[in-house]
Amino acid sequence: MSSKIYVGNLPYSVTDSSLKSNFAEFGSVSSAKVMMDRDTGSSKGFGFVEMASAEVAQAAIAALHGMTVDGRSIVVSLARPREASKDSSGYSANGYTATKRSDVGYGTGGFGGGRY
Repeated sequence: MSSKIYVGNLPYSVTDSSLKSNFAEFGSVSSAKVMMDRDTGSSKGFGFVEMASAEVAQAAIAALHGMTVDGRSIVVSLARPREASKDSSGYSANGYTATKRSDVGYGTGGFGGGRY
């Protein structure tokens, strides 16, 4: 079981240190990070907390989920693994890939290609 916790719907006033101190009362906190917007530097309203053990993480989730912080009801749950991005533009880590259909595209005959 994972000991990484997702904390959502955070007020924008919450910092890494305040997030860590709120979870520290349930056990040892390995790390606490509020996600920040790259351009503006302001909080995105969610963060992640890594606890020392899964049991401590479950206790923190049970106690803090739905708690009101600065007028906002926070969401606390186990963090899910990041899913691979499904970019529909055709660009990927392997470079550009053209469409897989053989009946569409250049070089398959005619002006503009493709069968009609």
